[in-house]
Amino acid sequence: MRKLLKYLKHYKLQSILGPLFKLLEAAFELIVPLVVAAIINNGIDGGAGTVYIIKMCAILVLLGVVGLVCSVAAQYFAAKAAVGFSKELRHDLFSKMQSLSYREIDGLGTSKMITRMTSDINQIQSGVNLVLRLFLRSPFIVFGAMIMAFAISVAVGGVFAVAIAVLSLIVFGIMLASIPLYKKVQGKLDGVTTATRETLTGVRVLRAYCKEEDEIKEYNKRNSGLTKSQLFAGRISALMNPLTYAVINVAIIVLLYVGAVKFNVGALDRGQVVALYNYMTQILVELIKLANLIITVTKSFACAGRITEVLEMKPSLKSGEQSEATSGHFIEFKNVSANYGNAAVDALEDISFYAERGQTVGIIGGTGAGKTTLVNLLPHFYDVKSGEIFIDGKNVNSIGDKILRDKCGIVPQHAVLFKGTIRSNMKWGDENADDEQIYSAIKTAQASDVINSKKDGLDEIVEQGGKNFSGGQRQRLTIARALVKKPEILILDDSASALDYATDANLRKSLQTLDYSPTVFIVSQRTSSLRHADKIIVLDGGKMVGLGSHEELLENCQIYREIHYSQFEMDGA
Repeated sequence: MRKLLKYLKHYKLQSILGPLFKLLEAAFELIVPLVVAAIINNGIDGGAGTVYIIKMCAILVLLGVVGLVCSVAAQYFAAKAAVGFSKELRHDLFSKMQSLSYREIDGLGTSKMITRMTSDINQIQSGVNLVLRLFLRSPFIVFGAMIMAFAISVAVGGVFAVAIAVLSLIVFGIMLASIPLYKKVQGKLDGVTTATRETLTGVRVLRAYCKEEDEIKEYNKRNSGLTKSQLFAGRISALMNPLTYAVINVAIIVLLYVGAVKFNVGALDRGQVVALYNYMTQILVELIKLANLIITVTKSFACAGRITEVLEMKPSLKSGEQSEATSGHFIEFKNVSANYGNAAVDALEDISFYAERGQTVGIIGGTGAGKTTLVNLLPHFYDVKSGEIFIDGKNVNSIGDKILRDKCGIVPQHAVLFKGTIRSNMKWGDENADDEQIYSAIKTAQASDVINSKKDGLDEIVEQGGKNFSGGQRQRLTIARALVKKPEILILDDSASALDYATDANLRKSLQTLDYSPTVFIVSQRTSSLRHADKIIVLDGGKMVGLGSHEELLENCQIYREIHYSQFEMDGA
């Protein structure tokens, strides 16, 4: 949590004024029992009269009003600091997530990142707010009441001291026991978030296979685990209030007994006994607040640890490293191997090939063969385990990710459109692109009919994820978005799977006529989509088992031949 305090640096004034106004409120509150004692001793027992009592009651009202003003001011400043703190923390956390490589994102998981961005930060915000309001106020009143009790009577003050010592053991003991429990609770919350997200993402598939009941059982299992953890942690935390109540009530009984004895011998008067009772009551109220504060802070510490874990992650990508090695080809892979994390088996093993400007390279293979992994190495989404990749003669590690990715137009496996309009989506490729440039890219991507069928054309609204477009429409629009930037390297990762054969063929012909002649990488399961490529890479189990043209592979590569003739027979049927 201490590492996150830097996010309060722009809210130092609010962080000081919030506790300060709370201390002022507490100071006025500590005066109240003395005023009440004066009313009893002087106004009632002392015979000072009605005027004196009215005057002292007016002072009580004034103390209440001033205390209220101080309390509202403290709440305002504490809330402003807490909200500002969470805003800056959320901004940095989001920036950190954007800086992580695919490897770290894969390890964290989407649901965990969402939980940290929402639930965890909200919990820390509540913790900061309560700390600024109560962290100084509650101890101030507790120890202030004890000091006032000692000032009235040393013997009675000892009762306060013992009670506060016992209460401190209870409060801090429960806090230390609760921290790991709440951390476990947040971890199980990640599991519930993951289950929810997977269900919502795959709801159509679940219904198609009648798996709703299975998903409900799995969700209930995770939810029950979360509930059990929350109940266990809650029971430990729930001990706080009854234990503190018990200790305080025992202390009140002892206080009244000692006060009565002192009153009988003339060491205390009635007003002082009432004042001591009020101070003990104030301690009870403040310790309840302090107990709630500690429960909230305990949760905040657990959440802060999870967020700090992300903020301290080091991106694993080796970017900006200088390399003296060069290549005479536009793109070259030299003995490249790659894996995911510490996997026992490499996703790619000893891949070597080259491509020149304007060439088309096809990549084919079975599921899990490493096709997507290979093209993800080009824009440096992952680091290689061994070997080197050269683009424009330089090692990708020495180019710089922004420069490298500006050269690339990428169409991922899953076509993604962002909420906005078609025009705003197209401008992701080039924010300065005019309508002529956008329409040209749309025509090349065979998406003109999509635009023409929409009433508002380029200004047609795109819902989140492009849900108001079909799969084929989304694929063509994402291809157009990549073409708007006129990339030197165009990566189509199985991005025509939802297109019919005629549209796919027209798309390939249009790509060949582009005036800026990009080097095109096409990942596909269709040999018909790759047969006109300058070279085709055949992958099997992460190894390159074939390299050549369509005709050469039909003669020399059994796996390619099997893929092709299985599709040819299917087409013939």
